[in-house]
Amino acid sequence: MNKEDIAAILANYTFDSFEKFEFQAFGAGLIHGTYLIETEASKFILQEFNNGVFQFPDRISHNQRLVKSQGNVTFLPFQLPLPILNSNNGLITTVGSRLFRLFEFVSGQTIQEITALDQAYLAAKAYGVFAAWGKDVDTDQLLESIPNFHRLDLRFAKLKEVAAEKGSVSQVDQEVLNFYLGQKDLIDAYQKLQSTLPERLTHNDTKINNLIFSHDFQKVEALVDLDTLMSGFLMYDFGDLVRTVACSVSETSQSWDEIKLEIPVFEQLLKGYWGGVKSLATKDETKSFLLAGEVMTCIMGLRFFTDHLQGNVYYKVEYPEQNFHRAKNQMLLLKSLQDAKSELEKIWKSVTQS
Repeated sequence: MNKEDIAAILANYTFDSFEKFEFQAFGAGLIHGTYLIETEASKFILQEFNNGVFQFPDRISHNQRLVKSQGNVTFLPFQLPLPILNSNNGLITTVGSRLFRLFEFVSGQTIQEITALDQAYLAAKAYGVFAAWGKDVDTDQLLESIPNFHRLDLRFAKLKEVAAEKGSVSQVDQEVLNFYLGQKDLIDAYQKLQSTLPERLTHNDTKINNLIFSHDFQKVEALVDLDTLMSGFLMYDFGDLVRTVACSVSETSQSWDEIKLEIPVFEQLLKGYWGGVKSLATKDETKSFLLAGEVMTCIMGLRFFTDHLQGNVYYKVEYPEQNFHRAKNQMLLLKSLQDAKSELEKIWKSVTQS
């Protein structure tokens, strides 16, 4: 976009004249196009909304308005940057066929992976504090911005359906397929938990890069990427922390021998998250944290492998086998989680039962 394009978008916001501003591309996000807008007095983030990935923008706006109206953000120890209202009192601005949002800029540091254990603790504590803060939000009023996003049982059923339609697969595919189809005990345990867990306000994408840390990394300044705010289970948010932060390598790594659960990181994640939700969590929710990492890792493995069998129709790939490699990566992490179950239970008892 050029400056004239951006000026036309900013003209929809009347709290500032935006007569003089500079802009530049910002961040490394894969979904929304993002720009830093600098005026003489302030900085803002302008984001082009990708409604190819998020097909229900009105649901996202509904959830964000609900959270803002029912939760008092002044009680949070960090910022929760939601879109700024435009002159039509909307969170999304339409220019032609394109959708845009404007946010206040939050100064700080983002990271793609932790470099110290206390970063894992701080990240998990922030997500836990957010969950506890959201206890007053009426989850019955929240809409599904991505339908059935974390439904492990439905992801499992989908893989079975796609595999049956495909018929024969290669030997290397069959090994990974057999592993995921062999997770019936995990599916059953998930469904049993599902019937006992209360619905909570959940972030649903608790990666480390969805937090803005202070420049000295001593605290979390903001919790961002709020498009997946929905009703869900606490184990979804804690499990995705385990999956993405406590793995020795990234989910795109092909260093098969290096993929494992980092148990000291798991411990810090549990201590942090428990510190945020211990006044909120029911007995069943507390139990669910033991299974959370397995649930979320299995979900992503199922999604990657299903997409691989379907010909890479959902996830962007840089080469044809990438979704297969992602699924194998998650398979190895899930094995590591399951092999460490007795050790993780000792940590869980120490943290949650003391």
